[in-house]
Amino acid sequence: MSRTESPFPRLLEPLDLGFTTLNNRVLMGSMHTGLEDIPDSHQRMAAFYGERASGGVGLIVTGGFMASKHCLPEGAEPLYRIPGEINKHKLITDAVHREAGKICLQILHTGRYSRTENLIAPSPIKSPINRFVPLEASQETIEEEIESFVDFAEFCQKAEYDGVEIMGSEGYFINEFIVQRTNRRTDQWGGSYENRIRLPLEIVKRVRARVGEKFIIIFRLSMLDLVEGGSSYEEVLQLGQALCEAGVSIINTGIGWHEAQIPTIATKVPRAAFSWVTARFRELLSVPVISSNRINTPEVAEEILARGDADMVSMARPLLADSDFVNKAASGHADRINTCIACNQACLDHIFSGQLSSCLVNPRACHELELQLDKAAQCKQLAVIGAGPAGLATAVTAAERGHSVSLFDAADKIGGQFNLARRIPGKEEFSETLRYYQAQLDKLGVNVQLNSRVTVSQLNDSNFDEVILATGIVPRLPDIEGIDHPCIVNYVDVIKGNVEVGERVAIIGAGGIGFDTAEYLSHAGESTSQNIAAFMEEWGIDMNLQSRGGIEGVEARFAASARTIYLCQRKAEGLGKRLGKTTGWIHRLGLVKRGIKMLAACDYQRIDDDGLHLMVDNDPRLLEVDNVVICAGQLPLRELSEGLQKPFHLIGGADVATELDAKRAIEQGTRLAAVL
Repeated sequence: MSRTESPFPRLLEPLDLGFTTLNNRVLMGSMHTGLEDIPDSHQRMAAFYGERASGGVGLIVTGGFMASKHCLPEGAEPLYRIPGEINKHKLITDAVHREAGKICLQILHTGRYSRTENLIAPSPIKSPINRFVPLEASQETIEEEIESFVDFAEFCQKAEYDGVEIMGSEGYFINEFIVQRTNRRTDQWGGSYENRIRLPLEIVKRVRARVGEKFIIIFRLSMLDLVEGGSSYEEVLQLGQALCEAGVSIINTGIGWHEAQIPTIATKVPRAAFSWVTARFRELLSVPVISSNRINTPEVAEEILARGDADMVSMARPLLADSDFVNKAASGHADRINTCIACNQACLDHIFSGQLSSCLVNPRACHELELQLDKAAQCKQLAVIGAGPAGLATAVTAAERGHSVSLFDAADKIGGQFNLARRIPGKEEFSETLRYYQAQLDKLGVNVQLNSRVTVSQLNDSNFDEVILATGIVPRLPDIEGIDHPCIVNYVDVIKGNVEVGERVAIIGAGGIGFDTAEYLSHAGESTSQNIAAFMEEWGIDMNLQSRGGIEGVEARFAASARTIYLCQRKAEGLGKRLGKTTGWIHRLGLVKRGIKMLAACDYQRIDDDGLHLMVDNDPRLLEVDNVVICAGQLPLRELSEGLQKPFHLIGGADVATELDAKRAIEQGTRLAAVL
């Protein structure tokens, strides 16, 4: 296909930086995977980044590597000071260059976010998301930190990286110097704005002087802090223009500090929600500018570039989800892209829990060397019962390996519990996973039989070599007096729209399903999940950029819930405590702002015509409601395992149903299919 016939001409257009040319406008944005922290994991990083380069990415930026001992555990040294590390990192750069790709290493200084007791910052002001109070960096220390960036950049050049990204946003060390929120100094590094931006400019100038002109320097500039006391539009522009003069090759867009109480990359955030921010600066900056955040399809990326919002687009998690993203787009097979649904469950949640990052829809991410999908030594006839996430992952992966697969489901469409998830306002992205699986089933020739309820005798009499039972779950009914009252409904019927729900509702169970049900019932009309202007108004973001940090003095305007809703749980702890580490707060805050009433430590007494009787912290309460929705867990549906004479495997909810977990289901199905 010629470039003139390309389905995404702007996205696939080369970008000339003067001394080097990028193959296209796709940046794999920096994303901490945890591989950076594992000793001698260079082969794994080489496989991870090499596979993305092979998939067509124009420029890769690694996860952040710490510039300073003040970001590391006591006694640890930054890697640029460790003998032999250059040759180890050449494994990574060689793997990318073999695939005609380019790669930069991100140099990161975490500042007051550092999880170590010797952390430093411009001023001793504690971050709201860190228990440690930073030490105020002395002038001597600041000079040492600048030189650490310079030395690290030289290390990268020797390791044959094509450049570096200097992390100057998200509320990290450099960003902390820029704003008065965190910089109360009165010396040459504080006070006036010119003094506060001295640090980023000195770093860039000295790095450029050390590495010469033919080396990429990306600066991640915080264009919208989303915290009070952040930078103004005029200040960001002044710094951006000064950075161009100081020698940066590209400016990347940073959106929001880590402590900001506004979602920026979760699935609730509209696609390309912040490209308008990049657009405001691009026309006034003299180097290429990258737009970032929630760009997850080639269509969205193409639109950003065609509109002139940016010169490149940054996609980090979408390249976790599908390493072949660019190649599929270029070959006219965008429908086969395994789209990032911005769930955060296996990437950011893992990182903030001290685990290795991966991807809910692609469990191979960061596990390329251990989870290889080679062709099967012996082709088997496989029956997969259940077309939910676990069954779909098994069927597709097994078929890719050459097995003959038949997929059965009693429903009239594939998807299982994903068909409920995608009906929740803010979770519409889950439809993309089902679109991907349908495309794969068609491509691989899987024999899909819907509206088909399989029996044990049919399976026993069949020619199948093995059976995979991915039959899912059934909702659990708690033992409460009156549980059979006419006002009782289960979450499945509610979310499917099979029942009419009244204006006053109590939800029993505040796990993920309970929160989703509350979200569903609280909305009247369409959600704001793809309405950028409505999202910004809801969360109090000034799209005119007249407010400092983009939010100062702006009132958030959440629409009130369409119903009176009580969300109840037995546990005497904060509701939503066990939700996703990086998204749970978004769900809680959104529901609270919509007026949902949350009750913990509930002892359910009975349900009758008056409503739900319960004790809350030993205080008797009556919730006068029209309906009680049961979201009290699930039970595995595994009847087919009884009497089955074929070798079989239980996966997904049929295996463990303590809480619906698509991440575990897809990984379990993929790993099983990899060894069948």
